[in-house]
Amino acid sequence: MKRIIPLILIFSFLISSCGIFPSLKPKDTPLPPTPIPSDTPLPDPKTMTTAVPESRISAEAFLSAWKAEDYVTMYNMLSQVTRDTISYDDFALRYKDTAINMTLDELNYAITSVLTNPGSAQVGYKIDFITHAAGVISRDMVMNLTFEAKDWKILWDDGMIMPELRGGNKLAMEITVPSRGTIYDINGIPLASEAEAYAIGVVPASIPSNRWTSLINELSRLTGKTTFVITQILEEANQYDYVIVGEVPAATLEERYSVISGYEGVYLNRYTASRYYFDGGVAPHLVGYVQPIGADEADQMKRNGYRIDERIGRLGIEKWGQDQLDGERGAALYVVDPNGNAITRLSKTDPLAANTIYTTFDEDFQYDLQRAIAGFNAAVVVLERDTGRVLGLASSPTFDPNLLDFNNYNSFYSGDLLYGNNRPMYNRATQGQYPLGSVFKIISMAAALETGIYNINDTYECGYEFNELDGVTLTDWTLEHDIPPSGTLTLGEGLMRSCNPWFYKIGLELYRRVGPDALSSMARGFGLGSLTGIGEIEEEPGNVETPKDEYSSVQLGIGQSTLLVTPLQVARFVAAVGNGGTLYRPQVVEQIVDPAGNVVYAFQPEEQGKLPVSEKNLGYIKDAMLSVTSNVRGTAYNTFKFVKQKIWGKTGTAQTSPGALPNAWFAGFTDEEDPEKPNIAIAVLVENIGEGSDFAAPIFRRVLELYYNGQASMLYNWEAGVYITKTPTPTPTITPTPVPTKAPWQITPETDETGE
Repeated sequence: MKRIIPLILIFSFLISSCGIFPSLKPKDTPLPPTPIPSDTPLPDPKTMTTAVPESRISAEAFLSAWKAEDYVTMYNMLSQVTRDTISYDDFALRYKDTAINMTLDELNYAITSVLTNPGSAQVGYKIDFITHAAGVISRDMVMNLTFEAKDWKILWDDGMIMPELRGGNKLAMEITVPSRGTIYDINGIPLASEAEAYAIGVVPASIPSNRWTSLINELSRLTGKTTFVITQILEEANQYDYVIVGEVPAATLEERYSVISGYEGVYLNRYTASRYYFDGGVAPHLVGYVQPIGADEADQMKRNGYRIDERIGRLGIEKWGQDQLDGERGAALYVVDPNGNAITRLSKTDPLAANTIYTTFDEDFQYDLQRAIAGFNAAVVVLERDTGRVLGLASSPTFDPNLLDFNNYNSFYSGDLLYGNNRPMYNRATQGQYPLGSVFKIISMAAALETGIYNINDTYECGYEFNELDGVTLTDWTLEHDIPPSGTLTLGEGLMRSCNPWFYKIGLELYRRVGPDALSSMARGFGLGSLTGIGEIEEEPGNVETPKDEYSSVQLGIGQSTLLVTPLQVARFVAAVGNGGTLYRPQVVEQIVDPAGNVVYAFQPEEQGKLPVSEKNLGYIKDAMLSVTSNVRGTAYNTFKFVKQKIWGKTGTAQTSPGALPNAWFAGFTDEEDPEKPNIAIAVLVENIGEGSDFAAPIFRRVLELYYNGQASMLYNWEAGVYITKTPTPTPTITPTPVPTKAPWQITPETDETGE
């Protein structure tokens, strides 16, 4: 036996060496260990440990990813066993649905305990769910972990979201929505509220000829639109089409229901208006409108505590004041089983009524402002000169926000009334950016005086041409109007006559003697090139660039080059000239009042800065602006010679693009001592129409009459009567105002001798 054993060992060695029966050899035969040098000390077994990461670190990483809503990272930290039981999409959906249904705003966590074993661990943690509608919900939970692939992995179940959700349960939120808060004018006249209303439309061909006049009178009585406007709407439409007349509160129409329903061709469709805008929308660009929540925002809005069938503010005060007008929703949070059956209620809050918002403007005055610029692409801004309070702001064409309510039968026939080429929903007063033209000469005069390159008594020969740039000839407006040039003028007279060569010269000398930025810096000091901060409505900043060469500076001297401004910016800086130099933030909201009648916000003037002009030089500028309207040679004298109030103003005619008529501007302020009527600043812009003195100045005069007298008396050159054009069949419009059949620039006005 002793001899057999060695033979067996030798035979085994030979087989192994020769590769016989290779399947008996291990696939990966480890290499023999590297010999340890004899002088290397051996480790002490008592101090040897396995490099295992802390389970707390993995738990922290998982909870941190949850807080960041990083569901990919969370899913990658799950154990293989867990991933085999739930897909990533289902895993992420569980967390997303929970966040949406509990209206989660923020999640905070804290580790409360850690118990670690060689291959498993258990971590206790607390979650505070800070929700929009259900307050703070706190839960203590346990996370089980397993050591897998050299790291701790999460043994997940849905009870780790909330214990109540274990087994496939879900959360469901029931929202109770209070009535949306009303928007009033400064005197408490409602501009927007919830109401029952009727949509009124007419098929003109169905109206018997002997009943036409009486129907027009009845429609006027119901809608408040003049018979002239209603006639224009009906006569200019296709006689066999359904023609929108407007919307009327149910209570108003039902008082006359028996009368109006007796007319053939009249269609009345009652609807519940979640938001009704009175008189077809007074100041729609300021008040704004509401619309339904879209599919692409439904999840986020639900998470913010909204029901997806609600309407939210999309423009103006409706958007700005969304939180104020919402009130506080009632909310009941339930746990429901996989079949949708309620198991338990986790929280409940009652709804609270909304606040109401009062605007800074009067409804009647604002309505008439809209009528004052109807038929034009135009804007007008009226500011309280010494406070920044917006007393009126209109953009034309305007729109009826009721047509954005799909419950309104008329909305299906609105078509181009809302989305036409003239962009009626675009707010030209705050978002329109235009070259300013000669109104900018106020700023050029300020720069000339403040830099000292000219004083008020310096003179310049105002001829037809300006030839002080090599190879360039620029002209004065007097040449285009074929009237004698203005001759020798002081600086103040240069503003009065709006002499282009004088201000070309100022632009050139500022560039050469002070620096390229001299004029643009002064413009920025007047608030141009930046937002006014109005806040409640959308606005654009305009554009003020440093002239790149002498020619650009010369053009900037008369308000051209790359300069762009908004009518609101112009009204604000003109107000500052009038009040002694203070730029105020324009504001549209007078008060916000809670359901108990407490004023939670009240208008306060906000100073934003001072014009970079001395008191003495500001006085010179004001004197020159007064002469524009009061001196027989002033560019607006003919327009204002019969106006009772003194007007400090400036005409402007701004070139836009080759071949297009210029934009017409007029801006100015009053300085009356009337405690009942605070002084105002007004800016008027009319797009591509002609001279500022022909169109913008008369509109400015109309605004003065409306403000001081409560009604218009002096006619525009294009009117046969107040708000009645000279042509018998005006072009239809959705606004309650007449519009000339011809475009306004096709009507020949009685042009001022001065032209500009």
